[in-house]
Amino acid sequence: MRATRWALGWLALAAALPAGAQQGPVKIVGLVELSGTGATSGTNFDNGVKLAVKEINASGGILGRKVEYTSSDTQSQPQTAKALAQRAVDEGAYVVMGPVFSGSIIVSMAETRRAEIPNFTGGEAANITQQGNPYIFRTSFTQSAAMPKLARYIKDELKAKTIAVIYTNNDYGKGGRDVMLKALDAQGIKVVADVSTDPGQLDFSGAVLKVKQSGADAVFVYTNEEEAARALRELKKQAYDKPIIGETVLTSQKVIELAGDAANGAIAHVGLTADAPEPTVKAFDEKFQREYKYKSDHNGLKGYSAMYIVKVLTERLGKFDPKAFAAAMHGAKFTVKDNPGVLLDVSFDQNGDLDRQGYLTKVVNGRQEVVAILPAAGAAR
Repeated sequence: MRATRWALGWLALAAALPAGAQQGPVKIVGLVELSGTGATSGTNFDNGVKLAVKEINASGGILGRKVEYTSSDTQSQPQTAKALAQRAVDEGAYVVMGPVFSGSIIVSMAETRRAEIPNFTGGEAANITQQGNPYIFRTSFTQSAAMPKLARYIKDELKAKTIAVIYTNNDYGKGGRDVMLKALDAQGIKVVADVSTDPGQLDFSGAVLKVKQSGADAVFVYTNEEEAARALRELKKQAYDKPIIGETVLTSQKVIELAGDAANGAIAHVGLTADAPEPTVKAFDEKFQREYKYKSDHNGLKGYSAMYIVKVLTERLGKFDPKAFAAAMHGAKFTVKDNPGVLLDVSFDQNGDLDRQGYLTKVVNGRQEVVAILPAAGAAR
């Protein structure tokens, strides 16, 4: 009898404690490319999440619970990402962050879907959100949203009638290439050289020679960071003097660092950039550089904003319920006015794709500069 009263007393005490004291920290798991060809993207994404977690915990956590964030290295390998996703499920993750690479998330998201765990990704391949997965959410534009904007720019501003394409032969590169070819065709622009390159390729002399021999009015480069820098250096070496256009990666901080002055003049549409003129983004840039002693690329902003979206939506729901979280994400809108951590006003559709403003950037004197702000698609309707 005394033991029963003792137990009941403890139950009553537990009921009176805050939710955070009852349940302990909430587990967020990162599956990120910390080595291999995706190391630049994954490290930035991971550091962005970590910075957000540090701030969120300093301000009291989420619904009174501290965030426990752990990240594991996918080694830029899809099967490693899949195994780590299984482990995240076994560990009881509330939300999974990453991978960033399209080829990895396409494989690993089957595990988080099966366990009904929300999963944010930096992957841009169009087919990621075309498989009916209600638990996958982007932190970047889909290729299907970005490429038509670039194709219109190439036609209207560059007045190009023909173009050469250099792409990486992986899920990310092939997906972007396929979408871009359709977008170019819709604008009446003829592709006169379609050049496939390998992930991690070191020598771009042959690829650039094909571009020059094609006589194209411009070249579209769609590769990972290290390969983009090598392509730019080779284009400069072979005295290529026509417009060089890309999507997101081409004018990123890492590419500029690796390519040096060969990056000058490169143009790209980007969904996020630490050089954006918005006060929230400038504040992020200052905090990130203070924390990590280097300037983030777009992936750092992706990770940071995604973590704040987790906080905001969970607090709207008033509970930690992964299934309810995923359902509420479809059609959700987040504004900077109410939630500065999301960095830019953003909305999500029924597929998990996002909509927000984007930027046209150009590398000038070794720095990425925003030359135009492109409104969110919803703002143009």
